[in-house]
Amino acid sequence: MQVTVRLFGSLREATGAKELLVQLPEGARLGELAALLGREHAAFAAMATRLRSAVNHQVVEDDVRLGEGDEVAFLPPVAGGSGVEPRCTLSAEPLDVGRVVARVAGSDAGGIVTFVGTVRDASRGHAIRHLEYEAYPGMAEREMEKIADAAALQWPGARVAMAHRTGQLAIGEIAVVIAASAPHRPEAFAACRFAIDALKQQVPIWKKEVAVDGEYWVEEHA
Repeated sequence: MQVTVRLFGSLREATGAKELLVQLPEGARLGELAALLGREHAAFAAMATRLRSAVNHQVVEDDVRLGEGDEVAFLPPVAGGSGVEPRCTLSAEPLDVGRVVARVAGSDAGGIVTFVGTVRDASRGHAIRHLEYEAYPGMAEREMEKIADAAALQWPGARVAMAHRTGQLAIGEIAVVIAASAPHRPEAFAACRFAIDALKQQVPIWKKEVAVDGEYWVEEHA
């Protein structure tokens, strides 16, 4: 069977190719493809432990089986090292919308779309005093990064950044900021909507609503 391998960033430059067509045995796993490329290209071997992988725009693990015509992307580490702010963050301090927007801004961005989620004073028929957010640090940021990677694959040229509060938030405070940029506005709008919807579904962040008549954890995605 044949799969298409897409390359990005430093990996693309090191191999000198944007795409590779690779023949594999039927039922081969992603890890086998990665090992094959590591033997053929020194850059793959050097970066093997730091690469993320996606199949047909979904971030996956090495044990996933591949099929005929699959599109496989190997994703080098994103900017987030010394001196560069990560794309996706948790914060116990108030969020700065402009700071999140700056993570996706660039000369190639024809449009930047933001979603700002705030604490409202009523929910499900209850008057709200405040909200409390609890997250699983480490895993939450990794899941947000996966969402940002998936958006970049689905809408080429798009960049997504996210910031989410933890702890106690008063009415009117910002709970989450999503920023998405793209060369054109339709892709920026689509990437932003995708990111907030995916965050609500898969990132380990939990919300407690503290109302005038009681408090309760919100378990449905709304």
